[in-house]
Amino acid sequence: MTASPHDPAPNPHASAEQVQAALADTKLAQVLYHDWEAETYDEKWSISYDERCIDYARGRFDAAGATESLPYGRALELGCGTGFFLLNLMQSGVAERGSVTDLSPGMVKVALRNGKNLGLDVDGRVADAETIPYEDDTFDLVVGHAVLHHIPDVEQALREVLRVLKPGGRFIFAGEPSTIGDFYARWLSRATWAATTTVTKLGPLQSWRRPQAELDESSRAAALEAVVDIHTFDPAGLESISRSAGAVEVSTTTEEFAAAMLGWPVRTFEAAVPPEKLGWGWARFAFGGWKRLTWLDENVLRKVVPPKFFYNIVITGRKPA
Repeated sequence: MTASPHDPAPNPHASAEQVQAALADTKLAQVLYHDWEAETYDEKWSISYDERCIDYARGRFDAAGATESLPYGRALELGCGTGFFLLNLMQSGVAERGSVTDLSPGMVKVALRNGKNLGLDVDGRVADAETIPYEDDTFDLVVGHAVLHHIPDVEQALREVLRVLKPGGRFIFAGEPSTIGDFYARWLSRATWAATTTVTKLGPLQSWRRPQAELDESSRAAALEAVVDIHTFDPAGLESISRSAGAVEVSTTTEEFAAAMLGWPVRTFEAAVPPEKLGWGWARFAFGGWKRLTWLDENVLRKVVPPKFFYNIVITGRKPA
């Protein structure tokens, strides 16, 4: 999809100068980075709107223990990105109507397009999570995936979530990085990037190296990503923030330990080599390996590894009735 000169969300590829300016302004960095990523975000993160990701999204929802009121009438996704979480939850029967919000115009545009293509009843607005532009008591459910760690004032955002929820309404946020998990994920990613970009300089492997301009662009994106990822969380600490915001019945669960140790190097490797070098065999290895290690996490490691060592946190709570 090519942007017109008057497109409010042109998804620019940021220059070094723009990146430098955004390093000093967290919210500018959020918009610049996510507008930049919007049109390729689903491909980058292997996001789809078929059974594979429907099952993944619903699995995160069910892990929070929030199946007592299905289907919810109207749901909001905060920091929607391309709509991955809410649109797949809607396809699984979690909610009848949806609203998507994001600070990035580019992401809202893509999320609404995805919703339209899926035939779902979805509207959307460009919005700051700290000042959600909806009336009090509007939604039955608020969800988000990998969004709280981008928000400067998480407690204020959760107050806003509770404001727009109807009394007794529920929120669920999944994919939030734990402090320990983020440490080893970033270390593995940096090591994989360094190894891949070094080895592919060698003569026989140069065909496995992306053009230098693409690698430089990835490095600029990584610089912005380091700015937009503001927080990591301890599960108990995130519960405490939620209660301070006014939530009740708050609980967390964590997931992905061994699976994260495969997933982050895999994604980094995919970003460093030409896409045409990776075929269905690689896709089967990556997804199959992640599935097997997820089984190991859920059935074995969860019993012996403390929750704070797992990469992802899922948190849920309610607005007082």
